[in-house]
Amino acid sequence: MNKEKTSLLKKASSWEYVLVLLLILEVVIFASKNPKFLMPRVLFGSLNDIISICIISLFVTFVMITGGIDIQAGALVGLTSIILGVSWQDFGINIWLAAFLGIVVSALCGALSGFFVAYCNVQPMVVTLGGSFLYSGLALLVSNVSATESYKGISGFPESFTQLSKYRFGGVLPLQVLIFLVLAIIAFLLLNKTVYGRKIFLIGVNENAAKYSGINTKLITLSTYVLSAISASIAGIILTSYLGTAKSDIGATLTLPIITAVVLGGTLSTGGKGSVIGTALAAIIIGILKFGLPLSFKVPQQYLDIPVGALLLIVVIGRAIISSPAFKKYINKLKKGD
Repeated sequence: MNKEKTSLLKKASSWEYVLVLLLILEVVIFASKNPKFLMPRVLFGSLNDIISICIISLFVTFVMITGGIDIQAGALVGLTSIILGVSWQDFGINIWLAAFLGIVVSALCGALSGFFVAYCNVQPMVVTLGGSFLYSGLALLVSNVSATESYKGISGFPESFTQLSKYRFGGVLPLQVLIFLVLAIIAFLLLNKTVYGRKIFLIGVNENAAKYSGINTKLITLSTYVLSAISASIAGIILTSYLGTAKSDIGATLTLPIITAVVLGGTLSTGGKGSVIGTALAAIIIGILKFGLPLSFKVPQQYLDIPVGALLLIVVIGRAIISSPAFKKYINKLKKGD
């Protein structure tokens, strides 16, 4: 009986349950202030603005579980967007082939960064920070090839492409939300139900042990950066369709929310632990926070990074306190009833 109680308490205290409670709390607070918040069309519409964060954070989770970090995803969103636009408008390539070209280029960029991290032992922070500047510069360079001025952006896409973000199942559920759900399921299965996923976790826990186990740690690490880059390109395509404009800087503001979603979702910055479900929930929490504050409390858009940054600090500091020996000692004393 005691074991059953312990198991139940363990489940109830899991981080995913905390995130679900936090999500419910957000909905209750925002809905009580503004009833329009609960309208399905309004609520699902809010996800359109943050769907890129949701998609990218799923696969940045893979990178961070290995002990790395990826802060170049926002630059790859912009690079994919402008490659798509220029290829379609200025070179006459079919819109879907142009989108595929953006994915291929982004994957190659991810492979390049992953190569320096995995095979050259350069710090992931340094590599992806450099990648962020490099790929932003490449995006700007590609935009200069276009006949359209870079600050205006490329627009006028065919309806078949814009329907990617406009189509709603049952008149309510946006197609890009369904894409996010499908990608979340794929990410979950890859990470938790395959040998590949177990290798990612082992690399994060102890890379040397993974090497001695016969795992090609370098190739697995590199592959996580490729997956992250592909997710950034998919997000770039969806965001371009949603905004109806291809621009080189379209993903410039995504880095902070992506890293916050991954960390808030339960992934350790030191690697070895992470959850796709937690990341997905955290991304939605951040999205609803950034949507609900202006709608219900009239918070200006330019100040929305403040609560997101505060949330990241609270989670990181909270984890540091909880994992400290002094805190663990205090909890053990409480359990013993001292």
